[in-house]
Amino acid sequence: MILYGVRRFINYLVLTLLATVVGYVLASLVLNPAARFYGRNPRPSDAAIESSLRRLGVDPHKPLLERTWDWMSGIFLHGTFGLENNLDPVGHDMLVRSGVSLQLLLIGSVLGAVLGVTLGVWGAVRQYQLSDQVVTYASYVVLSTPVFVIGVLLMILATSFNGWAGQQVIQFTGQYTPGLSGTWNVLADRLSHLLLPTIALAALGAAEYSRYQRNAMLDVLSADYIRTARSKGRTRNSAMIRHGVRVALIPMSTYFAYSFGTLIAGSTFLELIFSWHGMGELALTSITQNDVNATAGSVFYLSILVLISSTLAEVLYAALDPRVRI
Repeated sequence: MILYGVRRFINYLVLTLLATVVGYVLASLVLNPAARFYGRNPRPSDAAIESSLRRLGVDPHKPLLERTWDWMSGIFLHGTFGLENNLDPVGHDMLVRSGVSLQLLLIGSVLGAVLGVTLGVWGAVRQYQLSDQVVTYASYVVLSTPVFVIGVLLMILATSFNGWAGQQVIQFTGQYTPGLSGTWNVLADRLSHLLLPTIALAALGAAEYSRYQRNAMLDVLSADYIRTARSKGRTRNSAMIRHGVRVALIPMSTYFAYSFGTLIAGSTFLELIFSWHGMGELALTSITQNDVNATAGSVFYLSILVLISSTLAEVLYAALDPRVRI
């Protein structure tokens, strides 16, 4: 296990390094940091623009390889990711925003996975019955609807509910309400703000996982070991839960690693819709504002999340399949 952890750490270090370097190079080639000065009135002088770009480390007159080396050296030697366009440290902003994003991403992904697996197993066991048809059509509706549309629809429903209740029962703007005091009041307020974006993200994950889990479960229902367990006296439900579900979860663990990127993209748009100041908001605003350093830092953050999800998928695969060792 220790050897596995060491190998994984080295592999992840190399992959993260490659992803971050590629992200910085592409951002430097595509984005134009000087463009934000051109629309100002009065327009800064060329000397002032060049001075500002040099301070940010994105001077286009400096060779790209040298800029990349300086930026990567700052990460390894000083633990910094450069400065944003507003001169705030990228690393500090990432540290604060990542905590905000992980609240939504972790809760939403876990709920989506649990709900999706449950619905998938339920649909396979009750194949073609009314409950299976309802789950199938509902999943297709969610999958065909963009996540930001789901978020807006939830906001409309929450607004109608608040109007019917005569008070602001469900809060959905921002991460919390400033100025509150008291542990229970703060906790209730946080949960209220977390409710709608979590529902949207969990619905997206559940729709994806339920379709995949249903097909995987159907493949094992007619397997020989299920019939053997039934012949030894186990009930149908006991045989499916004890033997069928575990085997059907094996391909699901691999699918989780590949689908995690979809959940990250969904949480990115939900952060903008619900005004959460997380990494998703930073990634999108950095691109629109031609912020090279913040864009590359966002790539670094996303690459780590994807690699961690891959590790969790491998650990889960080994836990479900006794033939696999890590």
